[in-house]
Amino acid sequence: MNCLSRSLRAASARALPQRLASQARFQAGAAAASMKMGVNLTESVNVAHQAMEQHEKAMREAVKMNGYEDLNHFQFAPIRESEVSREMTSRYFADLDKYAETDVLIVGAGSAGLSCAYELSKHPDIKVAVIEQSVSPGGGCWLGGQLFSAMVVRKPGHHMLDELEIPYDEKDNYVVVKHAALFTSTILSKVLKAPNVKLFNATAVEDLIVKEAHHTPEGFTGGRVAGAVTNWSLVAQNHDTQSCMDPNVMETKVIVSCTGHDGPMGATGVKRLADIGILKHVPGMGGLDQNAAEDLVVNETQELVPGMIVAGMEIAEAKGLPRMGPTFGAMLVSGQKAAALALRSLGRA
Repeated sequence: MNCLSRSLRAASARALPQRLASQARFQAGAAAASMKMGVNLTESVNVAHQAMEQHEKAMREAVKMNGYEDLNHFQFAPIRESEVSREMTSRYFADLDKYAETDVLIVGAGSAGLSCAYELSKHPDIKVAVIEQSVSPGGGCWLGGQLFSAMVVRKPGHHMLDELEIPYDEKDNYVVVKHAALFTSTILSKVLKAPNVKLFNATAVEDLIVKEAHHTPEGFTGGRVAGAVTNWSLVAQNHDTQSCMDPNVMETKVIVSCTGHDGPMGATGVKRLADIGILKHVPGMGGLDQNAAEDLVVNETQELVPGMIVAGMEIAEAKGLPRMGPTFGAMLVSGQKAAALALRSLGRA
């Protein structure tokens, strides 16, 4: 249903009581005027009815133009509840089967992850899965800093905004999108429409598949990241209340990990590599320095260990880079660079 149709439907529902009241007032007014002027009451009421009928006809025609006959007697096509269930489950399990093995697995659907997915969507023969722990993808990019609306993107990061046709106010060295959600909703719609990309939201990565690692008393050394261990987010966040809930797995040729910074849900990829000893140390971010941080985040985006590219603020955690703060240019370009690195890893660049 388009926006105009929804508006007409809502307006029609809201306006019905007012129209009936208006009709009654009109008839009463016509009656009073008729008595004063000596005009036939029946004739006046008939005129009032004709006016109201013409108004109702005009409304019905406007609604009909938008695909509906009558919003005052509206009916949907019938459906069985089991049909709804089968459509949801059959499609989801078909996706799980299809994406049990992928070319690229992106962990984290924030601004960096979505930028990476968008670039990879331009290669329809590459199968891309995106895993997002939250119900709502977008990460911190629904708002600017401190829950404010505007999104600041330093040049030349605005080139992606141009490609996505997102309007902005231009300044000397940066641009400002009036609401960060405009970027997120636009790029998300592009990614979701792509036939080679599937988003699994409300899904958590609990662990990594690691092959060819060598065990030592200090932990594991070497090794190649070959996939992700997944679970429903609500289960992953409540293992202390579950008696047993084993996870699932997704194999991939390359992972792009961009799960953000600090907090229990941030930098989970590199933190797990440190837990098992493949990374010796995750220093965490330094203090905020926007000018230094954005350049470094892009420049340091890399395949940190074989099979795992780290992008966005997760690379800042892994490398001890300065905190970036509420600017987004590096997130977009880091995601684009991660896509280029993934293509190279697949032998496509």
